[in-house]
Amino acid sequence: MSQTYDAVISAPFGAVAIMTQDDYLISVQLLPSQVPAKLVNNPFSNLVLQQIEHYFAKPNVKFDVPYAVNGTHFQKRVWQAISEIPYGQTLTYSELAQQVGSGPRAVANVCGANQVPLVIPCHRVVAKSGLGGYMQGVEGGLAIKQWLLAHEAKA
Repeated sequence: MSQTYDAVISAPFGAVAIMTQDDYLISVQLLPSQVPAKLVNNPFSNLVLQQIEHYFAKPNVKFDVPYAVNGTHFQKRVWQAISEIPYGQTLTYSELAQQVGSGPRAVANVCGANQVPLVIPCHRVVAKSGLGGYMQGVEGGLAIKQWLLAHEAKA
């Protein structure tokens, strides 16, 4: 783990690491392998971790934490549209692109720039024929996407 995180917890697919700043979630990293847990004595970080753990226990838990992400107006519009995809459902990059008046590649690039996956559930955006990409090609990323989609299908 090359980056410093505020907290790290185990996940069924590996681990989840978070960074917070001023009671805002600013980063969620889905890690394909187990790493040592790191907990902090910070009420906001603990709230975020608690919601993530609830999501792993019951996939239809809605995340309710304030987050701050950097992005263009277009990126924020796409992330908002992604946030509206219901649990257990998916949209293709083309369908989402049509909703936001753009092209599939632009939407895919915005998915790759998502700083808070799970909270903005970009794993629910798939290719017309298959999963598409995830985590910008990070090894183990597609396995995480498969796990998340299968988990949410149980809801």
